Amino acid sequence: MQYFTKILILLFLLVLGCNTKEVVNENLDAYIEAIKKEHAPDKRVALFNIEGKHSANGWTLLGESTLPDAVLALKKILNEADVVYTDSIKILPDPSLEGKHVALVTNSVANLRSEPKHSAELATQATLGTPLKVWKKEGGWYYIQTPDKYLSWVNAGEITVMTDTELASWMNLKKIIYTNTYGHAFSGIDAQTRVSDLVAGSILETTGEGVDFYTVRFPDGREGFVKKEEASLYDTWLEGLDRSQESLLATSKTLMGVPYLWGGTSTKGMDCSGFTKTIYFLNGVIIPRDASQQVDAGIPVDSTKSFDKLQKGDLLFFGRKATDSTAEKVVHVGMWIGNNEFIHASDRIRISSMDRDAENYDEYNLNRYLRTKRVFKEQDALLIDLAQTPVFKD
Repeated sequence: MQYFTKILILLFLLVLGCNTKEVVNENLDAYIEAIKKEHAPDKRVALFNIEGKHSANGWTLLGESTLPDAVLALKKILNEADVVYTDSIKILPDPSLEGKHVALVTNSVANLRSEPKHSAELATQATLGTPLKVWKKEGGWYYIQTPDKYLSWVNAGEITVMTDTELASWMNLKKIIYTNTYGHAFSGIDAQTRVSDLVAGSILETTGEGVDFYTVRFPDGREGFVKKEEASLYDTWLEGLDRSQESLLATSKTLMGVPYLWGGTSTKGMDCSGFTKTIYFLNGVIIPRDASQQVDAGIPVDSTKSFDKLQKGDLLFFGRKATDSTAEKVVHVGMWIGNNEFIHASDRIRISSMDRDAENYDEYNLNRYLRTKRVFKEQDALLIDLAQTPVFKD
């Protein structure tokens, strides 16, 4: 990797016309950009926000990063090039967090935004009980990272921050997973007063159970009751997953009619990649957040509209093909369900067909089809199998 970084730097400097150490000192951006391309090519999952400011005393490195190894790599390259600099880079997590570097989502759905304000774009969501890394705080907002490594901002009222030790204790507690599309936790078994709404995939500590209810505790200490017919013990659910193509298909159809929501990844509303992500999560697998990230997971199946090669559960990707002057752009994803059809989030969850004679023929998406990938039961660093990786429970 270090050799690759040096080659990138040489290419940058050749473009800039640099061939001496003195001139190199005036092109610190080339070094920073090379390290960024190697260690943090996708800003959605890695923060490497570094810049150089020049003065009579040399360079000052400013900014922040969640990647200490990348910062060390940058400084090593600069030292080898005899670049004079002062290191003022902040390595996250911020010390002001006082050891509370993790959190749990306490709402049914936490809205995670691109900036620390309610008016900012909804980047993604995280459901109740999701563990988060916490990197820093600005006002009433925390900069966090989800288990699929997505970086975003969340309002303090939607999470409970804690220490690593506290999270480890929570991980060892007995839990339930909410399996209905939508419902509630109640303050009593009469199911009259609601404590919170719940969505499919909500994870809660259970403190006991009766004939018809689980007693539950939220990460922020609230307590309530959840109907047994709408939930399952987490371990029982995970061990009992069918892990079949038919299960993926069945899950997708339970979400029919759920409205489209840009940035949504829950049964309250979801975008195209949020939909495929939810299908797989409810079958025990966490896949990347965005369509342009999901397309990098799994194995290739087709790129020539040979739909006879596809299997139920395969992910179809759509967008703009690469040209001599523009890169490929993936903007949409759906899931193959057989019979020449795929299910996807477009205005709402719907089923479309690649068959020109079908009533639900989707000419628009057929024309912008790019490729199909298979992620089901594949081993890939971008995929988290909950049966193999303890995300919610040790």
